Amino acid sequence: MRTIISILLAMTLSVAASASQDIPDQYPASLLYSKPVEVIPHVWSAIGATSPPTYENTGHNNNLSFIVTGDGVIVVNGGGAYLLAKALHDEIKKITDQPVKLVINENGQGHAMLGNSYWIEQDVPILAHVDAAHEFNDRARQILDGAKARLKERAAGTKIQGPTETFEDKKVIEMGDFRIEVLHLGPAHSPGDIQVWLPEQSLVIAGDMAFHERLLPIFDETETRGWVETWEGPFEELGATYVIPGHGHPTNMAQVRRYTHDYLVYLRGKVGELLENGGSLEEAYYVDQSPYKHLDTFDELATRNAGRVFVQMEFE
Repeated sequence: MRTIISILLAMTLSVAASASQDIPDQYPASLLYSKPVEVIPHVWSAIGATSPPTYENTGHNNNLSFIVTGDGVIVVNGGGAYLLAKALHDEIKKITDQPVKLVINENGQGHAMLGNSYWIEQDVPILAHVDAAHEFNDRARQILDGAKARLKERAAGTKIQGPTETFEDKKVIEMGDFRIEVLHLGPAHSPGDIQVWLPEQSLVIAGDMAFHERLLPIFDETETRGWVETWEGPFEELGATYVIPGHGHPTNMAQVRRYTHDYLVYLRGKVGELLENGGSLEEAYYVDQSPYKHLDTFDELATRNAGRVFVQMEFE
């Protein structure tokens, strides 16, 4: 029987971007945006919307993944709300009787950490990079207030809860049939971004290192030059066959390289040309990004991305 990864790879390669930005909820029976799928044996992901977080998607606009190791379950991402984390746990219980033994937060953003408040009630430890923990701690009240305003009653139970354990470079977990390497490879999308690498399966849960169906967002704290360098060095050196990105369907390295690394290089090149010609910030907003116009969230993010890259490159 064909695995879900082969089906999804075929879909991804034939259609560059899914229509999920236009579908409010793909799984009405649950607060999850979509039902978890088995990407490769024992590795599952509930794929989030490629739109911004909304009431309709319960803030599930990133991928919530989990590994059924044979001796317990490891969840990657706490989720964007208490009830969303509970909905994921309900699905896990339908798949396996193994208990959840660890939650890993991929970064310090709300959709990675706000669901921690549910997992801590289940006595599950929570792991994150030290920089992600600091990032969440600094912005937690703002993040929580935004989620409550957006999700209304669906934010019930959601509280500020950071990780219970942090690491700096690498954390190796041997559990059941899996060796799991939790890696911080260098600067990328946001402080404390991590990747969960399964070397024996050649699969990386890439987090926000990698995008392909929606335009990646560039924040004030995003180091675009560092992101490119991290990509070209340790991330490519993993040699992953399968990639579960932070947002969008599981795919391969060629696809995420095209829409992450290549987009960053392209945008930095356009802004660099503008700077060389004495251009202004106002002009930066209008640099040509049309090769990426088909991606979800392009309209929301393209001009903002260009402006932030301009400001960064002025001081490089």
